[in-house]
Amino acid sequence: MLFFNTLKLLLPALIPSWNFFDVIAPSPRIEYTLLNSENEMIAEWKEFRPRPERLSFIQVLYRLFWNPRWNETLFMVSCAERILQNPTQNQDSENEILNRITSELSEEGLNKSLTAATHIQFRLLTIQRQDEQLIHEVNFISRNQILPGNILTPGNDV
Repeated sequence: MLFFNTLKLLLPALIPSWNFFDVIAPSPRIEYTLLNSENEMIAEWKEFRPRPERLSFIQVLYRLFWNPRWNETLFMVSCAERILQNPTQNQDSENEILNRITSELSEEGLNKSLTAATHIQFRLLTIQRQDEQLIHEVNFISRNQILPGNILTPGNDV
């Protein structure tokens, strides 16, 4: 009897369950837009960190051992999932995504578009397959945030 109780306790550690997720849902995609004013109508959404269409074998091997950018992208997806679960109570996740998009845009030298733009906004969308079609559904649109380098100070003319 003791053997079966011990085996019953030990078995889940030896053969783990593959029920990792409560619900399997589409992973949210993050898109952003740069605006020239707070009230500007959105011109164009751009995918943030689009996935490469193709990777060589060497790139795949390298990414197995060193890929901090992908780890940060997974963190942003976690923030996006938190927002989708409760959009009104996740100001920290929204700030985190806005700050990371802004910092990456300024690091990558997109300063021409950033100097013209004064605000940034992102949206979360999910993509689902229905029969032969891909359905894109916008689930969340963030607030407009002033870009850090463009905050107006007293004495600046608009």
